[in-house]
Amino acid sequence: MKNLYPFSENKAVLSFVFSLFSVILLAQEQTPVPESKSIFWKKVQFGGGIGLSIGSGYTDVTLAPSAIYNFNKYVALGLGAQYTYVKQKNYYSSHLYGGSIIGLFNPIEEIQLSAELEQLRVNVDLDGSNSNSQDFWNTGLFLGAGYRTGNVTLGVRYNVLYDKNDYVYSDAFMPFVRVYF
Repeated sequence: MKNLYPFSENKAVLSFVFSLFSVILLAQEQTPVPESKSIFWKKVQFGGGIGLSIGSGYTDVTLAPSAIYNFNKYVALGLGAQYTYVKQKNYYSSHLYGGSIIGLFNPIEEIQLSAELEQLRVNVDLDGSNSNSQDFWNTGLFLGAGYRTGNVTLGVRYNVLYDKNDYVYSDAFMPFVRVYF
């Protein structure tokens, strides 16, 4: 008996091949890739400070990177490093380097309170006299308060361990600009 519909077999084969090909394509569909950042790194912010003061034979250059971990929207804790070079022409040059631990508390979004423990190694070379050079450690404990907007905080901090004979800071009160991204 002769097939009255010769194309029906071809349709069946084509349908089968098309269905198989569709299943293979669907199997190749990409599933969403999980985010590469862990929950820990989502709560970390990096920032710090850069300082430059030049004039009348005086140079002061500071680089102070830091990172904080936000436990929640109120409390953060972090670590920082600092390097400072200071030179007064015909008088002295100094290198300061060290680290710090900082705690931040934001009772409301706009206010930031801070406590920072800083440990610096201080090397002072008096010009023309190597016998008067000094190397010592300086510890500072700063309590601060600032106004916060976005990632920037402007404020003032007070060094409760300030000693005017340490040749590190000229005053116990210090203004600050803190930026974290």
